[in-house]
Amino acid sequence: MNLNDHIGILIHNADLAITSYVRKHLEPFNLAPEQNLIMMILWNQDGVSSNELVSQLNKDKAGIARMIASLEGKGYIKKVADPNDKRSFKIHLTDEGKRLAHSVIPIQRNMRETLTKGMTKEEIDDLQKLITKVMNNI
Repeated sequence: MNLNDHIGILIHNADLAITSYVRKHLEPFNLAPEQNLIMMILWNQDGVSSNELVSQLNKDKAGIARMIASLEGKGYIKKVADPNDKRSFKIHLTDEGKRLAHSVIPIQRNMRETLTKGMTKEEIDDLQKLITKVMNNI
């Protein structure tokens, strides 16, 4: 069997190519691709818990904690004690994090357009369904 015929390798190579592409476009903002995912969540809903990020991104708590610390160090987010549970905190955007959206969201749209260039809406939907099926099969 040719390695290019192996679906896992094809998906892995696509992931590497996409991650490299995203990294290159986010580099001017000192934002790693996975950190960008946290910012996207916060731009849609400010004030989420780290457990919500773990769940939405399917990442381990330690990895999310490192990303939170890095984004906090960059001045994009801040941790605020949860008034309903003193043992936990919510992640909120700083003013700088909110301003960052004005620069990064258009770049995200352009990246999506580039990645799906030549695809119909139906093909994009099918691709998402097929990748989801692969993940659910594991």
